[in-house]
Amino acid sequence: MPAFPETLPTVCEDEALLNDWFPVGYSSDFEKGKIAPVRLLDRDLIAWRDDAGEIHVWEDLCIHRGARLSKGCIRDNQVVCPYHGWRYNSRGECTLIPAAPRETPMRKARAFSHHVAERYGFVWTCLGDNPGEIAPFPEWDDERFQKVLCGPYPYNANGYRAVENFVDATHFPFVHAGLNGVMENPDEIAPYTVEIGDEGVVSSEVRVFQPWGDARGIPVVGFYTYKCLRPLLARFSKRVLKADENGTPVDNNSEYFATLFTVQPLSATECIVRICSATDLQPAPTAEAVRERADVVFNQDRVIVETQRPERIPTHLRYELHHRTDLMGQKYRTWLRSLGITYGTI
Repeated sequence: MPAFPETLPTVCEDEALLNDWFPVGYSSDFEKGKIAPVRLLDRDLIAWRDDAGEIHVWEDLCIHRGARLSKGCIRDNQVVCPYHGWRYNSRGECTLIPAAPRETPMRKARAFSHHVAERYGFVWTCLGDNPGEIAPFPEWDDERFQKVLCGPYPYNANGYRAVENFVDATHFPFVHAGLNGVMENPDEIAPYTVEIGDEGVVSSEVRVFQPWGDARGIPVVGFYTYKCLRPLLARFSKRVLKADENGTPVDNNSEYFATLFTVQPLSATECIVRICSATDLQPAPTAEAVRERADVVFNQDRVIVETQRPERIPTHLRYELHHRTDLMGQKYRTWLRSLGITYGTI
């Protein structure tokens, strides 16, 4: 795996982030024959599919004179630099220097490529040399669940702030009034526990009433279990009981609603959120209804998260005030610090 170009600064130096996987788009975003510019951890990249359908993610840089490959094109299953026409095959090797067509390009004439994988409907990239496994989302392969991809949601905000918002239930009655909570009668959050272990940061169940708890538009009582799987990847699983308008469950038949929350950190203070929703709700809502509700909820979140100051999340707990109901966020910040995360934090 080639190193980063020496001419371009490496802004993020945290091993925990460089060796992690991040979505840079949905699989459907990348078509054969087109070069797509993407950004990750302050690095400008390109993504493209070869004729076999394999996805590739490279630095947006031609090693010859530093031109952006994103301004080039694909010809004969190769990326063509827009400046001098140097061609790079799917292995990143330069195959042609048009000004010297009979010469074999030197071995150093190659693209700066990165690890790439497709899973859960996303294209994932790792910039480091030692990628681990992409975090599990078991509902994806379970036929009982309806899976719906939602977004993208561009946040002009810090990715950790976005994750912390996602794993916080106490904002529901105010940011999502009428949907996830009731402003005039907010839920009293009972004490819950949070553990840090092999799965990351994991909460016990948090109970809330939601007057419009999912895309079906009916009242439910939700029991949320939150997990921060990676520094910028989280999920919840929610047991759902149908309820009356006062929040009293009307049966004991639990349904299930899981959401994978992915963050593509463009920079320390900008990110793109994408989610995958998995439900076994009956009757099953349409995919369009799921996306419409997600659009409302995550854009409501975005508006608030973009107002938070300082933009970079404080991982030292003394910098902001915390309450017992913020336990998930407190443990998340402590965990980030234990991982050595400095990019995007103070």
